[in-house]
Amino acid sequence: MREMFFFNSMVTPRIITFVYWLLLFFSVIWGIGAMFMGWGGFTFDKFLMGLAIMVSGAIGARIWCELMIVLFKIHENLKLLAEKEA
Repeated sequence: MREMFFFNSMVTPRIITFVYWLLLFFSVIWGIGAMFMGWGGFTFDKFLMGLAIMVSGAIGARIWCELMIVLFKIHENLKLLAEKEA
């Protein structure tokens, strides 16, 4: 517990996995909503738009989460180097 209060251990990397799944869920919901939203019911162009939203949302969420993880891995490696030098 002391490590968390003095910021010696990071909590965010554990949360990023949850955030990824949450973003993935919302991109699927948003894509399905785009497919069936508005007047005229289900059409092929709405289907393609919803599919594009789902795919781009999943890819965007993955890239963002991976970049966040890379930042924390860099932090861990710099911390190891600093401990090794000291």
